[in-house]
Amino acid sequence: MIGQFLLGGAVYALALVIIAYLLSRFMGGIYGRALLAIMLVIAGGTYVGFAVAADAGAMWFLAELAQAVVLGALALLGLRGSPYWLAGGWAIHPIWDVVLHYLGAGHAFAPEAWTIACASFDLLVAAYIAIAHRLGLTERSGEQRPSGPPARSVRPTS
Repeated sequence: MIGQFLLGGAVYALALVIIAYLLSRFMGGIYGRALLAIMLVIAGGTYVGFAVAADAGAMWFLAELAQAVVLGALALLGLRGSPYWLAGGWAIHPIWDVVLHYLGAGHAFAPEAWTIACASFDLLVAAYIAIAHRLGLTERSGEQRPSGPPARSVRPTS
């Protein structure tokens, strides 16, 4: 059963990666990155929903909310800055999925299929972001990656 959930997560990750790649290549890198950032926020927020739906209590709600805020911050950093922040958010999310909700006490309210599928989903999306950015695969034709820090303007002295 675990293998099926892992495979399912990988299939969904592949679909998301293809859509993000196509958006990046044909509309601009920010569009694919925005999709991945939105999906990361949704992934974190889903656990808040699981806690509320199961009436897991205030402490679980706050823990899940804190996790969602951290993932949201990484999503924003990845959207506005380096995509490696976004990849990092996706890479650390499986720790929350597996350690706290599959193996830990969160197992009581988080669906097992979700926690297992997220492990493969999240790691594949993180790998895609890191590799695609490193290789420059997400820019449209003619769109150039910055090669260094922005040039500073020099004001003439009088």
